[in-house]
Amino acid sequence: MLTEATDVDVLFVEDNEMNRRVLKDMLNVAGVNMAEAPEAETGLRMIDEGEYDLVLMDLRMPGMDGLTAIRHIRARQDEKARLPVIVVTADTSLTIREDCLAAGADEVVLKPVAMNLLFDAMGRTLTLRDADGPILG
Repeated sequence: MLTEATDVDVLFVEDNEMNRRVLKDMLNVAGVNMAEAPEAETGLRMIDEGEYDLVLMDLRMPGMDGLTAIRHIRARQDEKARLPVIVVTADTSLTIREDCLAAGADEVVLKPVAMNLLFDAMGRTLTLRDADGPILG
């Protein structure tokens, strides 16, 4: 569970502005800093140029889709290849979780996003990826 988020930087890659706004409001409650990318290509550039603790990735976007973007992240030859990725999607197909995990996602959260489920997924993912010990409980 996400209980304390001092200095946690999240990138949300999502084409829908309202979805970005709603999630930003949720994350602000926990003190999470959220950057926004309106499509996958911009998100990948932002990952190149910035430092993030976690990426939240939509799947269905114009241009490059989220699964392809995740594969690009995992194919990197630097430490950012390990960047935690949580898929945030409205896709409820039977294989969506397996498809996301096969592409390299760490977690999948369904829309509409329930704050407690998102915070649980973020807490688990960040705790598992934090080499210096858990910063979130």
